[in-house]
Amino acid sequence: MSNVKSDIEIAQECKMQPITEVAKNFGLSEDELELYGKYKAKVSFEAIKRLEKEKDGKLVLVTAISPTPAGEGKSTTTIGLGQALNKIGKKTFIALREPSLGPVFGVKGGAAGGGYAQVVPMEDINLHFTGDMHAITAANNLLSAAIDNHINHGNTLRIDSRQIVWKRVIDMNDRALRNVVVGLGGKACGFTRQDGFMITVASEVMAILCLASDLMDLKERLGKIVIAYNLDGDPVTAKDINVHGAMAMLLKEAIKPNIVQTLENTPVFIHGGPFANIAHGCNSLLATKMALKLSDYVVTEAGFAADLGAEKFLDIKARLGNLEPNVIVIVATVRALKHHGGDKDLKSENIETLTKGLVNLEKHIESMQKYNLPVVVAINKFITDTDAEIQVIKDFCAKMDVEVANCEIWEKGGEGGKELVEKVMNAIEKNEKSDKKYTPLYDLNLSIEEKIEKIAKEIYGADGVNFAPKALNNIKKYVENGYDKLPICISKTQKSLSDNPNLLGRPTGFTITINEVRLSAGAGFLVAMAGEIIDMPGLPRKPAAELIDIDENGVISGLF
Repeated sequence: MSNVKSDIEIAQECKMQPITEVAKNFGLSEDELELYGKYKAKVSFEAIKRLEKEKDGKLVLVTAISPTPAGEGKSTTTIGLGQALNKIGKKTFIALREPSLGPVFGVKGGAAGGGYAQVVPMEDINLHFTGDMHAITAANNLLSAAIDNHINHGNTLRIDSRQIVWKRVIDMNDRALRNVVVGLGGKACGFTRQDGFMITVASEVMAILCLASDLMDLKERLGKIVIAYNLDGDPVTAKDINVHGAMAMLLKEAIKPNIVQTLENTPVFIHGGPFANIAHGCNSLLATKMALKLSDYVVTEAGFAADLGAEKFLDIKARLGNLEPNVIVIVATVRALKHHGGDKDLKSENIETLTKGLVNLEKHIESMQKYNLPVVVAINKFITDTDAEIQVIKDFCAKMDVEVANCEIWEKGGEGGKELVEKVMNAIEKNEKSDKKYTPLYDLNLSIEEKIEKIAKEIYGADGVNFAPKALNNIKKYVENGYDKLPICISKTQKSLSDNPNLLGRPTGFTITINEVRLSAGAGFLVAMAGEIIDMPGLPRKPAAELIDIDENGVISGLF
């Protein structure tokens, strides 16, 4: 085990191609790139416009079973699958979310894959990258500053300071900022009020960036953000404050997709990164659509498990963007299944707990099949997995009549994903010959309560939904203001199919509690808050930041 190289060591040994060469192989000229050094670039609006009428490739969505705290290698599988497709001559692009600095310095680490299925330059991608996160932070906080400034200078919009719903953000885990008081210091510092911070990736500005079709659509959506309610209870928007144009200006570069490469020089768009247990958990619509125009296959992922990221991809992103997914890959691991079976020692063989935990995989397969899409299970193999354990999962998938592949992507890169490629292509081909066509789970014309109940019952397996009085009041207000036809983004724990993180496996006999419903009018969805979801995480007792260092030569260590 001591000879196993770390992710960052593998990434630093990689021989990258100039990004101009990688892009050129997929039909992007150097004039259509805005370079950030030799190995990363943004793609210009001219290229986006030129590609509009090109035919779309096939879209592969990668999701997962309910994860352990360390994650199950969804990004690694996504990257490895893309590399494997290119290895057999299929022109393939990958589309991923941008890492947030919060997890990088917290528990989970970065989001550039692992082992021999990584996106590079790994350090740059995980640390600031092209500055998109900072632009989103600035745009969000410009709006916050404008709100308090408006109130300070007479408050002609009659904003009720008790009903300001817009928070400040920072791209860092900092629990001390969850609840703050602003305006202290007397008259010169404005009016005192309670406020709070979210992590940047939870901002509606991030969600808007990821769903906007172009710069003007971005500006229009920013203007629709509801920031507060006035003394009559009517919504006040960013357009009313008149800073949506300035916000869009701050985001004029951030909206352009970022292009990088994998260890095997497969092109990757890494753009946008809303959290999946708070927001909709998908990379930008612009990046996905552009990738579809540039390649025969696009492999993309949605955050956390299928009940969170995949459901939101299929009911929000694909619906709003007119995307047509072709297949869903569900990443499963032996350790996560044993975890759901009640095992504490995830490194030793235990067929009994593994078998018990298969119910979690079963539910995710059933949920994804509700969208009329074929499902392939990818077993992300860890060093501690035994052949007997892998066989149990394969036998289970055979009984469910679902394609399954053993993946050694972390260890072997694209070479380790060849079996998965075969199963994915078989599933796509089989589906194209059937009458089945991707269909969202619910009709937007259903009531807000009915849409939430449909997700809870059909995707989570709940018996029903309890709506707290605050949530019912929120819903009543949104119906009155014409926001009731929007899709639903449920914010809940990623650790369980339920809203209780302690209920592992496939819980039954439970109800989901919706504490409140928030409006993201610019993004175009309602956020139903289930359980206690914190939109500003805190650092753990021993944060990853303590392991990260840099030497006199600028070589970074400890990043993962």
